[in-house]
Amino acid sequence: MFAVETTATAAYIVAALLFILALAGLSKHETSKVGNTFGIAGMTIALVATVVLALGRDIEPLGLGLLLGAMAVGAAIGLWRARIVEMTGMPELIALLHSFVGLAAVLVGWNGYLHVEAHPDGEEAVLLDAAGMLGIHSAEVFIGVFIGAVTFTGSIVANLKLSARMKSSPLMLPGKNAINIGALLVFFALTVWFVIDPHLWLLAAVTVLALLLGWHLVASIGGGDMPVVVSMLNSYSGWAAAASGFLLGNDLLIITGALVGSSGAYLSYIMCKAMNRSFISVIAGGFGIEAGPAEDKDYGEHREITAEAVAELLDSADSVIITPGYGMAVAQAQYGVAELTRKLRERGVNVRFGIHPVAGRLPGHMNVLLAEAKVPYDIVLEMDEINDDFAETSVVLVIGANDTVNPAAADDPGSPIAGMPVLTVWNAENVIVFKRSMASGYAGVQNPLFFRENTQMLFGDAKDRVDAINAALPVREKSERASSGSR
Repeated sequence: MFAVETTATAAYIVAALLFILALAGLSKHETSKVGNTFGIAGMTIALVATVVLALGRDIEPLGLGLLLGAMAVGAAIGLWRARIVEMTGMPELIALLHSFVGLAAVLVGWNGYLHVEAHPDGEEAVLLDAAGMLGIHSAEVFIGVFIGAVTFTGSIVANLKLSARMKSSPLMLPGKNAINIGALLVFFALTVWFVIDPHLWLLAAVTVLALLLGWHLVASIGGGDMPVVVSMLNSYSGWAAAASGFLLGNDLLIITGALVGSSGAYLSYIMCKAMNRSFISVIAGGFGIEAGPAEDKDYGEHREITAEAVAELLDSADSVIITPGYGMAVAQAQYGVAELTRKLRERGVNVRFGIHPVAGRLPGHMNVLLAEAKVPYDIVLEMDEINDDFAETSVVLVIGANDTVNPAAADDPGSPIAGMPVLTVWNAENVIVFKRSMASGYAGVQNPLFFRENTQMLFGDAKDRVDAINAALPVREKSERASSGSR
């Protein structure tokens, strides 16, 4: 048995190191595939070590069957979902996976109570009490259930909002800040009570409280901040896993949960800084945000353009910046955009991409799409790297983006996205906006960019419009462009 325990511990250490290498690899485009491989290897080792450890502890045949059966069912569901999910559905799938982690933490917490606190005269409870650890166990149960339940319902709401089955506008209940703070105070009071005198009704009460709080926290956050919410829920799921690790005495679960929790929290903080949002405000369900809906203003008439006219503009352009958004993902236009990029670069045009930190519905969403379409990494730039270059750009193609290129963020203090740094595309000579209609963006805010003198609208499916531009743009080599002289 000692040899099995030692082997499992060594395997857990190796798995933990692989998870750290996975995070490091996933931080860069060039090493992301290797990072993903490290993560798969680490999880495989962890699962095998867990099964071996269970066998070494003489697990009953029924228990072993349930363990292997659960692994088989989980693997089958994971493979199925991974095969059928489109990139546009990835954000809501990730939110749903976070809910599974939260639910698992709730079940582990309840199981811990039913095995220990529910039987105060039982062997485990007596041993813990004798060691002075019973109160710590009770705290682990209570806190783990609370974090897990908040993660569970919060992730479900995020999934519903991201999949458009629930309105993206924030839920504005009267006294919503007092509700959140009051729920936390009640949680702390119930935790102390449960540690002193654990009862089933207290655990049931905190479970219901946490489920409602998780729902309210995420429902109170508007669509413009949803990418931060996904990252935040990733952090929550990590802390939920760590809480389960403490309860189960599993070091690897503690390490993995801490890695996910801390990295998710840091990513959320970085994104909040990029959006000029308060980190505490977002994680507290929009606490302190007073801006209401933007004023329904008449910005005048918009101008339309054809794909052929856009091709002519691009034909005479020296520099082009493409700013993609969720609309590009929905239309699956990234391959046509990659082809357009290749054609323009062959003609000697300086083509680059400007990526807003929260473009899409997931951190790094646009980067993954462009990498999938084989767009070179070195021409995909972050907002801070490219914002100063718009003023010297001939043509900007805004493909499916809306809120991330909205001048109201800088010009309208009453806008729900006021203060959010945006891509200053309006400074370019010509701006072409690809949209299906004049509808507002995910944050529900009208965009005055559409009505500016240097902006023209190209309506229709983004993939079809990009394909039409590609068809209208003749292929010319660099040498031919150079010989034609400057225009």
